[in-house]
Amino acid sequence: MTVDVVNQQNEKVGSVDVRDEVFGGRVKTDLIHASVVRSNAADRRGTHATKTRAMVSGSGKKPWRQKGTGRARVGEIRNPLWRKGGTVFGPQPRSYEFDLPKKVRVGAVRAALSQKLRDGQVIVVDKLQAGEDAKTKDTAAMFKRLGVSGKTVVIDVKQDDRFAQSARNIAGVRLASANRVTARDIIDTAQVIVTREALEKLQETLA
Repeated sequence: MTVDVVNQQNEKVGSVDVRDEVFGGRVKTDLIHASVVRSNAADRRGTHATKTRAMVSGSGKKPWRQKGTGRARVGEIRNPLWRKGGTVFGPQPRSYEFDLPKKVRVGAVRAALSQKLRDGQVIVVDKLQAGEDAKTKDTAAMFKRLGVSGKTVVIDVKQDDRFAQSARNIAGVRLASANRVTARDIIDTAQVIVTREALEKLQETLA
């Protein structure tokens, strides 16, 4: 399959061959799902916490003697059975992040990009760079010329600092490098903008 390459004025300047052995197979949605779940889990803050009997305020003194009062035995007022006592097995700060095999991560990116290519939602540009003043309005106008609106991921081998500065405040636009882009970055967008160099690098990595 051949994809047109355009410049920032949306003028065709060439084409690039997309290898069928990389993007021509069945789209494995199960890999995409596993990768998205992993990304969502890694983004969880995990700062939830409850106080155990060691953390709640209160005396550690035994309220009454163990035997002879006719009342239930109790060791301290901070025990979990009493009001304002500690919580047993409550949530504590933790990380929800987990790892996936490299083949699953790579396969998920390949599947997500294959789906976007088949849907015609991938725009290949020769290069991405900001104007002389690196103004956001100039970059927004460039996206408009390319027919891009809504959620968009911009993939390059290495993001240009001036371009990133001009694009970071545009709503819905997300910047990603070719070696760190995830399946969630690709599948959770309306359009994918990728440079020719980044697409070639992705084809090598995902092969």
